Amino acid sequence: MDTRSFLRFFFLTLCIAVALLFTWAHLPYGPPYASDLLDCSTNSAWCSSKNRLQSKPPSPTRRLRDHASDTPHHPLDPLTLPEITAVRSILSSHALFASSSSHALHSVDLQEPDKSLVLRWHHGDPLFPRKATVVARVDDMSHVLTVDLTTREVTVEDTASHSGYPTMTLEEMTAATWVPLMNADFNRTIVQRGVDLTDLACLPLSTGWYGKVEEKRRLIKVQCYSTKDTVNFYMRPIEGLTVLVDLDTKQVLEISDKGGSIPIPKAANTDYRYSAQKPNQVLKLLKPISIEQPNGRSFTVEDDHLVKWANWEFHLKPDARAGVIVSQAKVRDPNTGEFRDVMYKGFTSELFVPYMDPTDAWYFKTYMDAGEYGFGLQAMSLDPLNDCPRNAYYMDGVFAAADGTPYVRSNMVCVFESYAGDIAWRHTECPITGMQIREVRPKVTLVVRMAASVANYDYIIDWEFQTDGLIRVKVGLSGILMVKGTSYENVNQVSSPENLHGTLLSENVIGVIHDHYVTFYLDMDVDGSDNSFLKVNLRREQNSPNESPRKSYLKATKTVAKTEKDAQVKLKLYDPSEFHVINPTKRTRVGNPVGYKLVPGGTAASLLDLDDPPQKRGAFTNNQIWVTPYNRSEQWAGGLLVCQSQGEDTLAVWSDRDRPIENKDIVLWYTLGFHHIPCQEDFPIMPTVSSSFDLKPVNFFESNPILRTPPNVETDLPVCVAAASA
Repeated sequence: MDTRSFLRFFFLTLCIAVALLFTWAHLPYGPPYASDLLDCSTNSAWCSSKNRLQSKPPSPTRRLRDHASDTPHHPLDPLTLPEITAVRSILSSHALFASSSSHALHSVDLQEPDKSLVLRWHHGDPLFPRKATVVARVDDMSHVLTVDLTTREVTVEDTASHSGYPTMTLEEMTAATWVPLMNADFNRTIVQRGVDLTDLACLPLSTGWYGKVEEKRRLIKVQCYSTKDTVNFYMRPIEGLTVLVDLDTKQVLEISDKGGSIPIPKAANTDYRYSAQKPNQVLKLLKPISIEQPNGRSFTVEDDHLVKWANWEFHLKPDARAGVIVSQAKVRDPNTGEFRDVMYKGFTSELFVPYMDPTDAWYFKTYMDAGEYGFGLQAMSLDPLNDCPRNAYYMDGVFAAADGTPYVRSNMVCVFESYAGDIAWRHTECPITGMQIREVRPKVTLVVRMAASVANYDYIIDWEFQTDGLIRVKVGLSGILMVKGTSYENVNQVSSPENLHGTLLSENVIGVIHDHYVTFYLDMDVDGSDNSFLKVNLRREQNSPNESPRKSYLKATKTVAKTEKDAQVKLKLYDPSEFHVINPTKRTRVGNPVGYKLVPGGTAASLLDLDDPPQKRGAFTNNQIWVTPYNRSEQWAGGLLVCQSQGEDTLAVWSDRDRPIENKDIVLWYTLGFHHIPCQEDFPIMPTVSSSFDLKPVNFFESNPILRTPPNVETDLPVCVAAASA
């Protein structure tokens, strides 16, 4: 291969996927622009010139230089740019790093102070000593270190009990995609497949763990695609070609090519960008819509991370592994005016994505997107007007590269108020009573949003706060399917459709069946840290003929979980229960323990064999609900070091210790699941599919907490017309 071809390959491998992930378009809809949206009319007293809409969407909030003077204000504030720089400096002079031939920082995060200290801290108090937790590889060995930013002391912790490896760095994943190009056999195979080497785009794929042959070496598998005539290279796989690479030595260990007879799918109709659609095919289905706030936002963000809205306040920060973390969520009691604790900390702990194809090029595709790739590291800048509405506030993430240099992910998280015409509560009295009553209250919510593009798949995570005290957590799936090449062009050619392991989406393209499991860590502190887990089971009771004309009714039976195994729950439609986190020492006026309940939405359960290697690693999906005693070292459901882990450090292992959980500081875990059988509507890019769960007050308030909120009246709202006619 000549130098020019090599450089072009490198550029494509490094940049195409990044450019792809930064692009958001709706096929074949056009994204809205500021010029599409409404301007306030002078017909309304509220619509003065100062409230007119901006002509351009907001630019990214702040760049690297603007974060140079950031300082922490709260014990849970993430490490600032100066602090990450200090960590890099401290480690560079530490003996472990100074004497090494190679090293890389895989994560650099705030080591949060003890929970008891944070709970006693008040605004204006001095901050506790700031410390960083660093996961590093030094001379091919994994290390977990604590760096004290005040004393500059470094403590090295023992990681011998962990079988896995740290989250992969972006730098080594990129480097791994070049390694096959250095191999003559690989290059010959690509040419034999009819692909120009300059049209390659390759992806680094985590390998999972399947036996001792894979131990003691950090491995990654590389598969490649053709970018010829499309940016959507995911739809043009070079099927059956897999390269096993040693991540540490950057050497090819094995090349498997079992797809030589499978054609590369055509590029036609795969480009999803708005600019690539033919003008006569663009669908203008809707007129632009925008929500205006003539008096400004109803929320504030103080000291960069403290969000205050309506009757809520909480701490919010981006995180390299979890994506976004919500901490110290409190809601104001309408009767006392005091803020009451609801949740100490909540975040996405792990994502498990097993594909259901046992063949050579697919069996290992059982990803853990947070622990292997970094859910927050894969978060991309949100697109104003499309990812988030005009009234959004944006928050940047500040992370460390592999060499410890800080960098900024601009506009990583957005916060906005949402009104979709929903109703908070209502009642209209029926005419038979003779009372003319119609009372309705609109529902406005506050949404915290981040979106991660983990290669082909896009995840949207929303934390939505309601004025009635409810928190709704929603997961949206979009992006591009990971597809399999095939010789089939029509289902009529398939003798055994079940052997496709998926759906024929287009000529030579199969969408492989797969699951998504998103496990959430929910450290509930309902009116204090010591809580209990209460199962309220509904059972059918039979009546004797002499008792009632009814033959049956439902009865609620309450059981407090004593230990962890009592709180392992598999959801059952015909054996329903409610799941409460209560404070047994705090009671309402009429004697009910105050609490919050977990309300599952649509979900799915793993059907894999419990002894299947991927399921051993993903054993945290064996149940939908778990409850564990609070332990600051137990936050990541798949374990601290996930890459090639064997499942010895998971939520399932911790929970099987069966520790006491009654009236203790407890953590609630919930897994939201999706079974995905692809369909043609998912081609070439998927419409978003969503599911959610709620954390809902149950006897937490004395009565409806939004009873006294006012309705909207005409004079509250602006009258807006199209800008062209204003």
